[in-house]
Amino acid sequence: MARNALGERHVVRRLFQLYAGLALYGASSALLVRSGLGLEPWNVLHQGLSERTGLSMGVVLTAVGAAVLLLWIPLRQRPGLGTVSNVLVIGVAMDATLAVVPDARGMAVRVALMASGIVLNGAATGLYIAARFGPGPRDGLMTGLHRRTGVSVRLVRTAIEITVVVTGFVLGGTVGVGTLLYAVAIGPLAQLFLRVFAVPAPAEGSTVVAGRTPRRAILRS
Repeated sequence: MARNALGERHVVRRLFQLYAGLALYGASSALLVRSGLGLEPWNVLHQGLSERTGLSMGVVLTAVGAAVLLLWIPLRQRPGLGTVSNVLVIGVAMDATLAVVPDARGMAVRVALMASGIVLNGAATGLYIAARFGPGPRDGLMTGLHRRTGVSVRLVRTAIEITVVVTGFVLGGTVGVGTLLYAVAIGPLAQLFLRVFAVPAPAEGSTVVAGRTPRRAILRS
């Protein structure tokens, strides 16, 4: 009984971290949008597509996530609860935050939104990945290509992110100092918050409901 109770609390904590992390990720990305100083690589693409289609960024993010997930099929990747939740939750959280946070006026406010967005994005990444419910669709694409091609994760990720940034910029997405600072800061921030939000190993005999997340996988919205 005691072991079962401990196992249930372990799973509840992981689920809380999963959905709190995904919601915070969407909200933090929205803050970067409102700062107007540059977005994360994938959101440069999402914003560019949003400008061209008239759809909200959240809807575009969800649609792109679903399309990327289809690419997992030839790569023989298996989605987890976190993978599917990533597609469904982040876009909703982003659109909800954009609906209540207006465009920033004044450089001091814009810088504050940018800095807050980057730090909170790092915290969201730590929460989500530490829950260990599977990588997001974009990270699964990265790790899947790494396994199928033998090319290093670093090179695969760099090639993907350069491609999405350039494509998004051509379509009208915002590239700026925030994009550069995000690229520099997100790795150390994610590593820090992964330690902060690390979930202790479950008690022996408890039920495991999801597999491991690749250590190098970093959530990309």
